[in-house]
Amino acid sequence: MNTKPLLGITMGDPASIGPEVAVKALADEGTYQICRPLLIGDAQICREAVALCNLPLEVRAVKDSHEARFEAGVIDVYDLAYGSTGIRPGEMSAAAGDASFRSVVKAIDLAMAGEIDGTVTGPINKESINMAGHHYSGHTEIYADYTGTKKYGMLLVEEDLRVVHVSTHVSLRQACDLVKKQRILDTIELLHSACEKLGVPDPKIGVAGLNPHASDGGLFGHEEKEEIIPAVEEARRRGYRVDGPIPADTLFPKSIGGVYDGCVVMYHDQGHIPFKLVGFNWDKSSGKMKSVRGVNITLGLPIIRTSVDHGTAMEIAGKGIASPDAMKLAIQYAVRLHQHNTKES
Repeated sequence: MNTKPLLGITMGDPASIGPEVAVKALADEGTYQICRPLLIGDAQICREAVALCNLPLEVRAVKDSHEARFEAGVIDVYDLAYGSTGIRPGEMSAAAGDASFRSVVKAIDLAMAGEIDGTVTGPINKESINMAGHHYSGHTEIYADYTGTKKYGMLLVEEDLRVVHVSTHVSLRQACDLVKKQRILDTIELLHSACEKLGVPDPKIGVAGLNPHASDGGLFGHEEKEEIIPAVEEARRRGYRVDGPIPADTLFPKSIGGVYDGCVVMYHDQGHIPFKLVGFNWDKSSGKMKSVRGVNITLGLPIIRTSVDHGTAMEIAGKGIASPDAMKLAIQYAVRLHQHNTKES
């Protein structure tokens, strides 16, 4: 029996850098040494991405995961055959949004049916999928809906920095309203479990405040006293090693320095901005990204889902210059999570 996990990898928005980073990751023979990759999308668009990147790869269209051969040098594509009509590199469209959405749903269906061991997703454009009539704010919400998951979270990982959000794709006004004791406690528990699955036993977790200086004893708001502190105290009672609330501008330097194994933040940008400062490397001389690292893992699901933590980068789509670093890392983390699940079962 082949013990390497079979991973369904969606190519993301076909008008974006998604197909490019996918084929570049699958051009690396090391990918085939750790998993059996099955690209989910459109075979012809995959061929165009291979030609764009001038890669010595063959593309095989399959209609069933059992048809795939998983040979280095050959990309097996679960061909949804949505075609490229109405799809142009770098342009948002309903056609591109529908194509990317269909790929994600197919990956979820295959994983829920046990045909694949985990899923890895390329970037989607939220505006495009909504133009196509699929009203979701991102991958996380699609996965939660299609798997029937009520308690879930977004974990960002780059080396030893691990960040989970209490809320993600909502307005800042809504994010403040969602800072509630139970949501914070649920997020702490999700992060603790995730750290253990990633090989960090008994992790120490830092919880960010919402307000500047974590409210300075109530001078700048009351969410810390009324919601965050009670959540931290309850987590401690349950046996978790937790500190907080900690001002975010203090929490992240400490986490990067190894004081904390994971961070709980209150809203999207509070976590994403410092995370991307660590993982994204802009080359000033060339005017482009030298490397883009960082993995997004959805917690709480009954299936494995990892993803690149960069966007569709429409401005460079079709130019062949996108970095596959984050896609390679996402694949590696999906393998690690599968290995943990295998040991547990």
